Parts: sequence; structure tokens; C-alpha cells
Amino acid sequence: MKSVFKRTIAALLSAIILLFTLCSCNILTEVGALFGYGRIKAHFLDVGQGDSIFIELPDGKSMLIDSGENYHGEGILKYIRDKGKSKIDYLVGTHPHTDHIGSMPYIVRNFEIGSVYMPKAGTTTSTYTALLKAVNKKGLKITKAASGVSVCDKEDLKIDVIAPKTIDNDNLNNCSAVIKITYKSNSFLFTGDAERAELEGLEGDFSADVLKVGHHGSYTSTTKEFLEKVKPKIAVISCGKGNDYGHPNKSVLKLLKNANCEIYRTDKQKTITVTGDGEALSVTTDGESIR
Repeated sequence: MKSVFKRTIAALLSAIILLFTLCSCNILTEVGALFGYGRIKAHFLDVGQGDSIFIELPDGKSMLIDSGENYHGEGILKYIRDKGKSKIDYLVGTHPHTDHIGSMPYIVRNFEIGSVYMPKAGTTTSTYTALLKAVNKKGLKITKAASGVSVCDKEDLKIDVIAPKTIDNDNLNNCSAVIKITYKSNSFLFTGDAERAELEGLEGDFSADVLKVGHHGSYTSTTKEFLEKVKPKIAVISCGKGNDYGHPNKSVLKLLKNANCEIYRTDKQKTITVTGDGEALSVTTDGESIR
């Protein structure tokens, strides 16, 4: 009898432990979903004629690619704090033009930063110099953003720098850090201001569901051949309303339309958020401008 009793108790305990484990996993999953874990959210911020993308990663970390001109810093940080984030784990300046790194010195000075990534392409502008000073004063180091650099390599989440391979000091656009993020079946490609010469040199698989269209939709970047390799489902163009450059170019809009992808523009929809759960993607716009 004692043996039967012991086996019964052991079976009951095993059942209780299993039930507790399953409940705990469900609770953790629900809590994780509540805080955005298990999803990737790319916020294409409306910073006028410039670029700034804030990314909530599925592991709870965050990334900021570019920061618009130098008067957007406070607005960008407010937006990030409103999302419940107190740290930028990965900060990326795609290249040293002010419409991409203008507010980055302010952001570095006023927010907790993990790692900083920039291509080894310098300039003598006051903005770039201020950024280097802010990074140095904070005790941070700049990791070279170049083809082959891995920012994150996990089972379901990979962040890779796939360009630049070389530095073109005569054209800083073609020094742009091009970044691909893959989360399960979702993929994003961020191209900075990379022009045709750099994009044509991309190697490997750079197909992506979501494409941040290069150089604000300038005709110097996007080509039919490039789109045939990327095969985007969603294309986002960051540009200012009524800008002096005519961005986005009509020929680029036609190429994107012919590629059968959804087209979103910050000059029209303001801040655009693309959310992926590892399988499906959804897009929302909140009409918010970062000023």
C-alpha cells in the first residue's frame, strides 16, 4: 500500500509541477506581449527632410537609426520615453550628414546609450565634431559599421550591417550603413542615403519585407534591379513636405508601384509604425510629427 501511495503522490506532484510550468509560461508570454516582447516595431519618425527610425526589438532592447536635424533631439527622446524605454541599446548614425545625425549629440548627452555604430567616414562639420565629443565624454566607443559586422545574432533575431564595403570620401551618401534586421519570418532593410553605386555592390541575401527607401526617395538610389532583389512588401519614404529636392522622385514612386508594394511617406502619413510578430506585418500611422 505504501508503494502505491508514494506513486500516487509522485504523480500528483508531477501534475501540479507541469500545470504550474504551463501557467507560468502563459503568464510570461502575456506579460511579454504587454511590453512588446515577441514583436518588432519600427517607428519611422516624421522628422521632416531627414531620417530617424526608432526600433523596439522583440527581446526588449531598442535601436535608433539616425536622428534628423539638430532640433529634433528633445522630440525624439520624448517619443522613445513615451514607449516606455529608458535606454537606446544600439545607436546608429548611417553617415555624417546633418539630416541624419543632427540631433545625435543631444541624444548621446541626454540618454543612456549602449553601443554606437557609424561608418568610418568623417567630416569636419560642427555637428559631426560635437557627436564625437559627446560620445567620448560619455565614455563610449564607436564600433565601425561596415559590411560583415553583426550587431545582434540570436536564434530568432539577427541584426547585420551589410554595407558599406568601401568608403567613398567624395560622396558620403555612398558610405551609408545599410542594415538588415531579421526576426523569424519578418525582415527589414534600412538603406540610409545609399546611392546606386553602393546598392549595386550589395552581396548576399538582402531581400526584405520592409524597405526604408534610400535617400528620401531620390532618383539616385532606387532602381528596378535593386527592387527585384529586395522584393519589398512595404516601402517607407522619409521626406519633408514640400521639400526643395522634389523628394520622392516620380520615377521612384512609379518603380515602387510597379513592384506591387505598399507605399508610405512621412510627408503624408507622418510617423509610420510597422509591427511584425515574426510572421505577419501590420502598419499604423499616428499623424505625429517630431519637432
